[in-house]
Amino acid sequence: MAARPVVSVFGLNGAKLDATVPLPSVFTAPIRPDLVQFVHKNMAKNRRQPYAAKQQAGEETSAESWGTGRAVARIPRVGGGGTHRAGQAAFGNMTRGGRMFAPNKVWRKWHIRTNSNQKRYATASAVAASGVSALVSGRGHRISGIEEVPLVVSAEVESLSKTKEAITLLKALKAYADVAKVSNTRSIRAGRGKMRNRRHRQRRGPLVVFAEDKGISRAFRNLPGVELVDVTRLNLLQLAPGGHLGRFVIWTQPAFEALNKVFGSQTEASVQKKGYTLPVPVISNPDVSRLIGSDEIQAVVRPSGPKSMRRPFTQKKNPLRNTQVLVRLNPYAQVLRRAELLGKNKKTKKYTHKKSASAKFLQILKAD
Repeated sequence: MAARPVVSVFGLNGAKLDATVPLPSVFTAPIRPDLVQFVHKNMAKNRRQPYAAKQQAGEETSAESWGTGRAVARIPRVGGGGTHRAGQAAFGNMTRGGRMFAPNKVWRKWHIRTNSNQKRYATASAVAASGVSALVSGRGHRISGIEEVPLVVSAEVESLSKTKEAITLLKALKAYADVAKVSNTRSIRAGRGKMRNRRHRQRRGPLVVFAEDKGISRAFRNLPGVELVDVTRLNLLQLAPGGHLGRFVIWTQPAFEALNKVFGSQTEASVQKKGYTLPVPVISNPDVSRLIGSDEIQAVVRPSGPKSMRRPFTQKKNPLRNTQVLVRLNPYAQVLRRAELLGKNKKTKKYTHKKSASAKFLQILKAD
């Protein structure tokens, strides 16, 4: 979140003016990417046009099942003869020329309602993210040449009515590189969409926010990628296209000063949104690494332990391989092992081999 007390104002020639404006409270709102993506996904569904399959598609033929006993499947088959179509299966989703499974209907639930508080929270987060240069640059906008983010221009900009005047202003502010980026990325869409009035694709450029349209919409409307919106009608689909935070926003001074009336603050309610106050962050300093390394926390934490950790006692070990575990299970195993090493349990009795039979005994056996 932005944390500067005041913001500079730039004139038509791109130079800083003496006047400054205080930073609105909405730029200190918590930045919630998860909430922005959730709300954006729901809001984007509300612009869909219903589509459906023709109700009679795949069933515009006369077909009846042949029943059982003919060694063929019981799927309906086209009647008649004299053509390849006769006898072919019909109607089923597995057949050639049949209907689809569960055809789309126009009464599908296309639109999704989103809570007003969630939409306001997401919009405030998107506005706050537009004041963080890292997020704006990370989204792909060319802002390396501009001096400040958020970028505020004088009220004279709202009276511009010519496109060449708008181009001169953007070049003076060193923000025209973002418009040139859009022109370079313009390409023909892949797929059937090129035949459905959306032939080209291009990136998003700056978003110009004004308080009163005195011709500014005519000046900027023909620039590729540039969008305009009234400060009282800020839209999340424009502030965070695709659900990605960090849109490059150019504010006019009256619009920038009106943000406190539109969103209010953490303590004062909004004038436009009845009874609405900005959400309060859970922690005032989100830099967790800095918090952990602070002197206050380091003074009370325990010293770090050894780098090598012992195995947990819950780890199962094989007693046939691990002697300590075997002794823990069977204490007498240690006595047996010691006796085995000392040789006390070896059998001392010596076996003597029997002598072979005598010659006299063999003679008696052979005698008749």
